[in-house]
Amino acid sequence: MRKSRRSFIRETAMAGAGIVLSKVGFTASSYNKIIGSNDRIRVGVVGFSDRHRGSHIPAFMNHYKELNFDVVAVSDIWKKRREDGAAVWKDKMQHDITAFKNNEDLYNSKMVDAVFISTADFQHALHAIEAVKGNCDAYVEKPFAETMEDNRAALKVIQASDKIIQMGSQRRSGNNYKAAAEYVQSGKFGNITMVELTWNVNQPGRWRRPALVAQLKEEDVDWKRFLMNRPYENFDPRKYLEFRLFWPYSSGMPGQWMSHQIDTVHWFSQLKHPRSVVANGGVYVWKDGRQNWDTTTAVFDYADDKTNSGFQVIFSSRMHNGDENPSEIYYANGGELNLITNKISPKGGLHEKEAAAMNMKANLLPELSLSEMSEKVVASANTGGDMLTSNHVHNWMECVRNRKKPNAPVEAGYSHSIATIMTNAAVRTGYKATFDEKTQEVMVNGKVFKY
Repeated sequence: MRKSRRSFIRETAMAGAGIVLSKVGFTASSYNKIIGSNDRIRVGVVGFSDRHRGSHIPAFMNHYKELNFDVVAVSDIWKKRREDGAAVWKDKMQHDITAFKNNEDLYNSKMVDAVFISTADFQHALHAIEAVKGNCDAYVEKPFAETMEDNRAALKVIQASDKIIQMGSQRRSGNNYKAAAEYVQSGKFGNITMVELTWNVNQPGRWRRPALVAQLKEEDVDWKRFLMNRPYENFDPRKYLEFRLFWPYSSGMPGQWMSHQIDTVHWFSQLKHPRSVVANGGVYVWKDGRQNWDTTTAVFDYADDKTNSGFQVIFSSRMHNGDENPSEIYYANGGELNLITNKISPKGGLHEKEAAAMNMKANLLPELSLSEMSEKVVASANTGGDMLTSNHVHNWMECVRNRKKPNAPVEAGYSHSIATIMTNAAVRTGYKATFDEKTQEVMVNGKVFKY
């Protein structure tokens, strides 16, 4: 790896202190105690969004002193959020924050080493490419990409670089999820036979921003920069601020919610994507002009060639009934792994009576708590819990320091994006979506799916 100015300063400082830096055993926190502000990681914010304000900021504040990080700049194409971001971070960091009108100016300034990216769903992959080309590491919110063109382009650029890119799939930093992944991958769970994923809310205001929409004026925002590579259309403040309700700026439920849960399926099973997806649903309740559904059921078919087995995944979501308590239940012939209760149990397993009738042996998993396999367990599968995000941001910051692979590397984002794009293809066409391994394209009726 080419030596950066920061690494040169760090090694020079350590040599002056009579310290030999070995390849192992020297942590970010330990060398942070030796060197000062010259080795500080300078962070920029790309998109001062609700997600950034509500989750990234508190997570960063938990760890920035330990790891010697600093926020120095905010880039946002809307004047209000640019100014709000600079003001909020000035209060947090107790120094001036430079505000940029666009990412080009941010990266040309050479004043940041890493960035948080929490812009519109369809922009994440494209903004990740900009970050890498701007010589920056990045924490990139999910979904990673909403089209395979963007997905492939970003994967190629990031894999060809030495940059630390963390996908915002924070389950990968949850100790209960780590314990579950290890248990499944050890073979003790047996083959996965089915997975049920649900995510329900009763929130008419979810993804709506009526108060902000009224404040957004075309002259205060760079609408053309917002559109990026999407087809041009006239300025629409709802599509700018409520993008999760409108395609092609977001797939809605698949990209926002399912991307978290389907990522655990790929992680646990070590499969990269579904074989096929079908979907059904519609806008049944909140008829407020949205294009993306308020009710979705998607059914996935996964095939594991290594074990000559397969399984089905069902994702269901509604926005008009339920409390937000996402559930993930993995089934095997011997029982289930339940990430609502964080327990492994023989529930539903093959009992002696049923097995004996077919000259088979009973197959029952033991009763286990994931807390027995990890020191700290997140209370539920809900990604809104700041413990998960805090752990995940900390992992990214450590990896920026030690240059190790983060918990959710770009490959994880590429895989969850295949699944969300396949789902969106099924949603928008009404047909089964498949994936072409050779071309890395999502297919519907023998044709490449295009928005």
